[in-house]
Parts: sequence; C-alpha cells; structure tokens
Amino acid sequence: MSHSENKGLILGIMAGAAGISLVLVWYHKIQKSGATVNFPQGTVMALQGRQLQILEKLNDLLLNVEELKREVKFLKEAVPKLEELVRDELQGKSSVRRISPVHRATRKRRAETAYGATETTSSEEADSEGGYITAHTDTEGESEEERGWISLSAASARTEKETELFNLLQQVDSLHCGSDDDKKESFRLLLEKEEKFGNHQGFLWRLARAYGDMFEMTADVEEKKKYVADGKIVAEKAIQVDTMCADSHQWFAIMCGYMSEFDSIQNKIKNGCLFKEHLDKAIELKPQDPCLYYLNGRWCYSVSSQLSWIEKKVATTLFGTPPTSTVQEALQNFLKAEELHPGYSKYNYVYLAKCYKDLGQRSNALKYCDFASSLLPGNKATPLEGETLLLSF
Repeated sequence: MSHSENKGLILGIMAGAAGISLVLVWYHKIQKSGATVNFPQGTVMALQGRQLQILEKLNDLLLNVEELKREVKFLKEAVPKLEELVRDELQGKSSVRRISPVHRATRKRRAETAYGATETTSSEEADSEGGYITAHTDTEGESEEERGWISLSAASARTEKETELFNLLQQVDSLHCGSDDDKKESFRLLLEKEEKFGNHQGFLWRLARAYGDMFEMTADVEEKKKYVADGKIVAEKAIQVDTMCADSHQWFAIMCGYMSEFDSIQNKIKNGCLFKEHLDKAIELKPQDPCLYYLNGRWCYSVSSQLSWIEKKVATTLFGTPPTSTVQEALQNFLKAEELHPGYSKYNYVYLAKCYKDLGQRSNALKYCDFASSLLPGNKATPLEGETLLLSF
C-alpha cells in the first residue's frame, strides 16, 4: 500500500469517527427530549444490525460519563462539609439525628439524574452505584445514614465520659496523698459525681477510701459511725460490680475493721471474719502489695493475743470454731511487707518489734524499735495504717 493510500485510509477513519460522534450527539438530544427517532431511510439501512447495537452502547457510555461527572461534583461539595460535621459531632455540638452532607448530596443527585434510567440498563449497570441507588428507597438509605451518625455520637459521648472519669480518678488519687484539706476536697468531688459514675468499680472503691479518710480525720463518734457505715455499703457495691478488683475487697475489709470500734461482740466477730475473708481475696488478686500483708499481720496478731474468753465463746457459738492464729504467723506477714517494700511504714516496724518481744527475741525487738524511731511520722504508704484501725474481735 502506497503512502497516498495510507493517508487516505487515515483520513477516512477520522471522518468516520467524526460522523459517528455527530450522530451520537444528535441521537442523545433526541433521547433526552423524548421525541420519536425517525431516521432517514438511508441512515436506517446504514445503522442496521451490529452498527445500531454499537450506537446504543456508545450512548449508554456517554450517559455513564455524565453521571460520573455529577458524582465527582457532588463529592467535592460534600467532603468539606463532612469534615466540619464530624468535628462538631466529636465536640458534642451537633444533633444526633443530623443527616450527613454526603447523604443530602446523594438525595439531590438522585433527583437530578433520574432521567438517566433507561429500559436498556444492562446487568453490569445494575451492579454499579447507579443500580444500587435505584434498588433502594430513599427512606432505607436515610435510616442507614442516621444509624451511622447515632453510633458516632454515642461513641463520642462514651469517650467524653471515660475521659472525665479518668481525669477525676487521677485528681482524687493525688488529693488522697495530700493534706487533710486535700482529702476533704477529694471526698467532696467523689460525692458530687457519685450519681454519674456510681456503677464503676474504680470510682466506688476510691469513694470507700475517701469515707475511710473522713473516718480517720473526724473525732465525733456519731460522724465516725456514719462514715464507716456508708463506706462499707459503697465498698460492698464495688465488689458486686467487679468481684475481681483487689482494691474493692481491700477497702471492704478495712471498713469491716473500722466498724469493730463500735460493734457489739457478735457483730465484731462477724465483721472480723468478713475482714479476713476479703483480705485473703485481695492478697490473691494483688500479691505484691505490702499493705495487704501488713493488714493481715494485724489481724493475726490481734487474734493470737487479744481475743478475750467471751469473744472466743461467742465465735464458737456463731461459727462452730473461733478464728485462730499465732504471733509467728503475724510476724511472717510483717516481714513479707518489709521484704516487698523496705522501710514501708513505722507501724510495720512497731508490730515487728511487738512480735519479736512476744517471742522472746529481745535484740530483734530493739532493732525494729530503733528502725521505727528513725522514720519520720509521715513515712507510711497509706493513711489507713493508723492505730485507729481496730482489727480485734
């Protein structure tokens, strides 16, 4: 084939393509207007068979391209609004029932592109986004969108509440280690938020601890009784919320120990048994806490040396056998506390000295007396170790 023939062939193909494009534009306008297509006889003959099928498919392609352009346009308009709306949702400023801008754009697009649905839609088009939209009602789509925004709002609310609780617990922990005024402020903050966070075990055992602080600080007997009674109820609720929380068992045991100052012999024995039961559970859950061994040593020492004859008789009547322990068991617990935290508390040293004295080991007793004297009065891990914690029956 000569160069001139090739050039003629190329020009012919270009002219044919231009002609098809012109026909497609004309055909598209006719389809949009809804007018009847009346092809001239010669044109109909030219477009018969395979050519007419190609023309139909090219027309569908043009419609899909126009649909895609509108999709891109609406997405460009919706994305900036979506970012602003999500930010408002996370800040808790928007309504739960608000519909996203993407959804509004989709609804608008459905109305504007309704003319693009034809009877010749292929199975491939039915699987496309356009096919999906026409297969679902506007009500169904709106319900799904709203559920999504409701979930987002609920998650945001949960996050805000969890953050508030976390900050509150950090604050009261810090106040608990401060002055008496700090402890009173901690107690006030916890009471203020009890209705909101009263089902969280971390909040509850800290509130019980705050009741213990108030018990320690007040001198009025009636106030003491009120603080310890309320504290015991709160600590018991903390255990019900989470039976595997060591701190909840610890503070319930401590409340039982505090109550022994006011109880009758019968109730004192019952609370003493509850003290031991929950303290053992706390040690099982938190075996590296020196405070728990100190408390256990106090219980053992009290039972071994301070249980009166009548208390033993009442305990036998109530439980069949009275609780028993020895000074040696008490000593092992105090030594364990010292092992886990050397110099843990002056009170731990005092009871080590008492145990060694009772066992006849005078030199060790004097050594721990010197250790106790060398510690500053405030050198203790927790305020609950004061002598007001009565663990005897």
